[in-house]
Amino acid sequence: MSRSGLYSRGGQGRGKRGNGQAALAVGIFMFLGACSGEDGHERKLAPVAAAPQPVEKPARVGLIVPLSGPHAAIGLRLRDAARLALPDNQPPPMDVFDSAQPAGPAHAAQQALEAGDSIVLGPLTAGDTQAVSSVLQPANVPELAFTSDVAQARPGVWVMGLTPEQQVRRLVDAARVEGRKRFAAFLPDTALGHAMGEGLTLACQEAGLDVPQITFHSSDINDITQKMAQLSRRPVASAGTAQGAATAESGPSAIDPLNEGDEMTVSSSRPAQKDQTASTPSEVSPPPFDALLLGDTGLDLARVIDALKNNQLLVPQVRILGPMLWRSFDAKLGDLRGAWYVAFDEKQRSGYVQSYQNAYQQKPSPVADFAYDAAALAGALIRQNKLNVATLTQREGYLGVNGLFHLRPDGRMIRALGIYQIAPGGGSQLIVPASRDLTSPSSLSVGPAVPGRGTASASADMAVWSPAKQTAGAVPAQAQAGKKPAAPDVAVWSPSRHAGAGSGTSSTP
Repeated sequence: MSRSGLYSRGGQGRGKRGNGQAALAVGIFMFLGACSGEDGHERKLAPVAAAPQPVEKPARVGLIVPLSGPHAAIGLRLRDAARLALPDNQPPPMDVFDSAQPAGPAHAAQQALEAGDSIVLGPLTAGDTQAVSSVLQPANVPELAFTSDVAQARPGVWVMGLTPEQQVRRLVDAARVEGRKRFAAFLPDTALGHAMGEGLTLACQEAGLDVPQITFHSSDINDITQKMAQLSRRPVASAGTAQGAATAESGPSAIDPLNEGDEMTVSSSRPAQKDQTASTPSEVSPPPFDALLLGDTGLDLARVIDALKNNQLLVPQVRILGPMLWRSFDAKLGDLRGAWYVAFDEKQRSGYVQSYQNAYQQKPSPVADFAYDAAALAGALIRQNKLNVATLTQREGYLGVNGLFHLRPDGRMIRALGIYQIAPGGGSQLIVPASRDLTSPSSLSVGPAVPGRGTASASADMAVWSPAKQTAGAVPAQAQAGKKPAAPDVAVWSPSRHAGAGSGTSSTP
């Protein structure tokens, strides 16, 4: 079955022509029988009963999240966010299944099929996503998963989580506009580090740049010192300055890339120290790269910073690039002044956060944002009878609680992310707002952000969310930017549907 047509359950909508021909044949047979009797005399025509037309069931949405087990706290928040987007008293109905049930996530997917769900949201982890997709794909039911593992992306299975690839691609685009052409990476030898390395390789390949040099390191201070010197083609410097770095008990990781653990805190890299080993710029040759991607946090980041200083690898000679993880502790990153990282705009998310807090008396976790967007998108397309691949993957994308996003036909996602720059002494400033138009090539102007103005590709100011837009009709992202809608009129963030949602019900995180 072609994936470009409407998704259907159980072959709904097929065979109508054959049924119609059968009904016509039955009608003709009854008509001839009524026109003549056994003795050949005409008889009065008897009324002919019309064949019943098949009635299609209303489309439903399935949600598969962990409601028990070790990830139950996150799963309950995902469920609450989805219910905020699809209240019980408004169509389409939503069925909720526990991916952690004894029978496993594949059984939850089978339950969704039996319930007649036309689209499935979730599950949370990469392993569960693979199990669920093995059941849904043969049935041609689309899946919007909450994992950040881009390896799970494929036609019909979209990865809604914020992936390392999305972050790296945005950083590469911005650095290229600044004139950076030679990229390298110094990354932790972890799942997150390798995902960032793969993202950098792919982004450089698609941009026609040289293959980046990527080095992976352990947490050992000597390994960091030696490999940084090798990457930058410098003599090995002393590692003593990093010995006094402050200890970091915890921090974000590949397992918890958005720092979702309720008790998890992100520690600082270390207090600022004077660089006693760095020589003057004239004494060293330029490194073989002008942009360097990092992925560490906590104590390891402190050691990496010392190695950067020892090898004269700080801005402006090299543009340091980092992940969204830095957003939660950028006040402690004064030693990386001038470095860039990607992040969402918290002000853009504030309206949704307030609605969630009003309903559940707690703030939503970042992962819950993806559940809201997925549920709101599914609901809007079903209400407009436009749940199909072409509409899901429209080039204009959709307006979510964190900004624009676009579902690619291959299952990957593009998100509009802002570029933040570390300020002297710590903290950051938004220097490149998130794009307001995903249909045109990147046109990024690196400089101070201007309130109310996006990138050069934006044709008009576009309010992502405001109470004034709480109208019954959905507003397409491109229409808000002053453009004619190309596909569905859908705004993912539409608080007008929240009447009666939540009613104060709270999940226990």
